[in-house]
Order: sequence, then C-alpha cells, then structure tokens
Amino acid sequence: MTNITRWEPYRELATMRQMLDRFFEDDFARFPSLWERRSDTMSLALDVAEKDDAFIVKASVPGVPAEDVEVTLTDNVLTIKGEMKADKEINEENYHLRERRFGSFMRSVTLPTAVDADKIEAVNENGVLTLTLPKAEAVKPKKIEVKKLVNA
Repeated sequence: MTNITRWEPYRELATMRQMLDRFFEDDFARFPSLWERRSDTMSLALDVAEKDDAFIVKASVPGVPAEDVEVTLTDNVLTIKGEMKADKEINEENYHLRERRFGSFMRSVTLPTAVDADKIEAVNENGVLTLTLPKAEAVKPKKIEVKKLVNA
C-alpha cells in the first residue's frame, strides 16, 4: 500500500541547502579557483620613483642571487626577469604547508623619459634589487641664467 506524505516545503529547502553545502565543501574545494590559477610567469611588484637626475626602481627579490636576475633596457622599456628556485632540500611529500612562491618572474615598465643606459647601476642587497637609472643629459632640467641688460 502507498503511504501519502504531507508536503513540507521548508523540509525540502533544508534538504536542498544540505546538498549544496556538501557540494561546495567537498567537490568544489578540490578544484583551484579561477582567481588562484597562476600563469607560468609571476608578476614582480615594483616601486618606481623619480628624482631630478634619475629614476629609482626597487623590486623585492628575496632569496634570488644577483646572477639569477636579468635587467635589460630597450627603447626606454625596463625589463626585470629572474627565477625563484624551489627548495630541493625537503621532499614534496614531507610538506604540511607550502606558501612560498617559486618560478619565473618578469616585469616591464616604460620610463617616461630617456635614460643614460651606460650609467645604470643595479644593486641586490638583502633581497631588494635597487636600480638607479640616470636621466639622459638631453632631458635633464637645465637652469637658464637670466642676464641683466646693462645700459651703456
């Protein structure tokens, strides 16, 4: 014999909510979110400041030896490339938590005025890469002396 069950919309909504909760807690959590997916190359955060005679560029490159950083200047576009290498001392399966990033990084910025490429200085100290890019003589501000006309 068939039993007739009274329809209770709140019970059905509660059941549906439990099903959705299980979906988002179990299955959905296994896949990385779209916003967490990384490209092959990481971006590099920069600070770019301007002085009267030069641009100062600073980039955080902790743990990256100076020889693993490549700095180029082409048509007033400064490019910094390098690689943060993974720690090989610990086996991957022994990690409980791994948040430090590793892999290739690259960043390019266009400088607003021409610089003297032959006088660029780059120093990597305590994980901070500091570039000093002197402005080209043609774009440096020049003080023009105003002469007083002497009546003879």
